Amino acid sequence: MYKYIYGPVPSRRLGISLGIDLVPYKTCTLNCIYCECGGTTDFTLERREYIPAGEIIGEVRNFLANNPPPDWITLSGSGEPTLNSKTGYIIKTIKREFPHIRFAVITNGTLLYQKEVREELMNADLVLPSLDAVTETAFCKIDVPIKGLDLSTVIDGIAEFTREFQSKGKEIWLEVFIMEGINDDSENIKKLKETIRYINPSRVQLNSLDRPGTVSNLKPASKETLLRIKKELGFPNTEIISKYKKRSEIQSYHKDKETAITEVLRVRPCTTKDISEITGIPINEINQYIDILLSEKKIEIIRSSPKLRGVFFRYKSN
Repeated sequence: MYKYIYGPVPSRRLGISLGIDLVPYKTCTLNCIYCECGGTTDFTLERREYIPAGEIIGEVRNFLANNPPPDWITLSGSGEPTLNSKTGYIIKTIKREFPHIRFAVITNGTLLYQKEVREELMNADLVLPSLDAVTETAFCKIDVPIKGLDLSTVIDGIAEFTREFQSKGKEIWLEVFIMEGINDDSENIKKLKETIRYINPSRVQLNSLDRPGTVSNLKPASKETLLRIKKELGFPNTEIISKYKKRSEIQSYHKDKETAITEVLRVRPCTTKDISEITGIPINEINQYIDILLSEKKIEIIRSSPKLRGVFFRYKSN
């Protein structure tokens, strides 16, 4: 088992992806109410080498030496990857040794206003920032930013990076997470339309809730709502992110990992973090199996009190 890389896992946006977790669990600049990894425990804007770059690079070398190459190596994980001050060094070193490997960075975009962060990401092949809110009200409700993080600064940073990155012939895919009753009204969509044109990404991807977030009673946007918003935005290359519904669609599905997860849940209800600690399977990989197990009705969600430590899952007996 590896400590810092996980997968390969199926990605709805990238195909088969080998993930790298660059920061400790839930180290982030935001505390998004929809986060599948749970609430932020280390709320920070401090950039430093949270995980030794040499150890991460060593794990990637070992994996690539013993396995077929994935479609992508993705910097994402259970926190904000650009908080790691060695992000650029890691990308540059691995690409120098494995020039055929493509790097994607999934980021909340909050640190792109910093020149050093933008420069570190220039060696990536694709960057996927998120922009869930374009008004301060929605920003505070959905993303719950750390004190001192200004929305206009975040938007300007994403726009600046987009111009610089696209000038090198590379693409920016902007993800927008739509939450019913928070950012799906006409005022938000009108402002979102203006902001998207200001940023001018290569692609816009509309997404919504698949499973419970860190706050109870959240409502995902319906397919009809997403289609309406896509039409209202009128931006070329706007797409609605689909989700895997069958395990047959997932090339890297491992029956043994499914069994390990279900056996844990047979004993008692657990959060994804609990399952990860018991099985050794990274949380980000567990989430892929949770989606399938939920769709196949093998497990179910226990809607816990906000005072408890996250969303619990349990095995669904016949």
